[in-house]
Amino acid sequence: MSEKLDGIRAYWDGKYLISRGGNIIHAPKWFTKNYPPFEIDGELWTKRKDFENISSIVRDKVPSDKWREITHNIFEVPHAKGGLFKRLSKVKPYEGKVIKIIPQVKIKDKAHLEKFLKGIEAKGGEGVVVRDPTALYIDKRTNKALKVKNFKDDECMVMAHNIGHGKYANIMGSITCKMDNNITFKIGSGFSDKQRKYPPAIGSLITFKYKEFTKYGKPRFPVFLRVRNGQ
Repeated sequence: MSEKLDGIRAYWDGKYLISRGGNIIHAPKWFTKNYPPFEIDGELWTKRKDFENISSIVRDKVPSDKWREITHNIFEVPHAKGGLFKRLSKVKPYEGKVIKIIPQVKIKDKAHLEKFLKGIEAKGGEGVVVRDPTALYIDKRTNKALKVKNFKDDECMVMAHNIGHGKYANIMGSITCKMDNNITFKIGSGFSDKQRKYPPAIGSLITFKYKEFTKYGKPRFPVFLRVRNGQ
C-alpha cells in the first residue's frame, strides 16, 4: 500500500511529460534534465491539501520558478519487466530533488490497512492505493491496483443536464447541481448507462459522495449515489 497523492498525473514518455488527457506539460528544461530515457508514471506534487496551487503551477504554458516546489512522485515504470518492486528499482538511480519513488508498505492485515489509511487522512491526505506487488504492468484499470478512501455524502438539487463527449456523446455526460449554500458544481461519475439516458429530473434532489471541499467551497471528487428517497 502507498499514499494516494493528490497531485497532477504526469507520464514521462522518454522525451516529454504528458498529462492524463494526453497534453504536453510545459515543465522547465532543468526539471526534466536528468530524467531517464525510459517511461515513468507518477504525480506532480508539492504537499497535502495543495491541489489548486499544484494545478496552477503545472498548467502554465510558460513555466514559472514555482516549479521548484514540485516533485515527480513515481508509482510505476510502464513496460518494464517483473513485479512492482523490480520495476520501481529501475528508477532508483534517477532519484533526487525532482524524482521521488512513492514508498510502498507491505500490508499485514486489514487492521494494518485501516490504521495506515486513518493516519494518511489525519494528515490531510487523499487516501491509499493497494496493489498486488507480483502483478505485471497492465496499461488499463485493473483489480490489481485499487484506491481506498473514506468519503462523505450530501444532497444537492439537479439544475441542468450536460451532454457528454466520446463514449457519452448524445447522452448525459454530467449534471450541474446546486447545494443549499447556492454553490454549483458538476457530477460526472457514478451513473449507470441507463441513468445517463434517463438522468435524474431537473429540480430533483440527489445524494452524492465526495472527498472534501476545495477552498472555493466545491465538493472534490463528487460521485452520484442515488435520487433522494421520496423524489
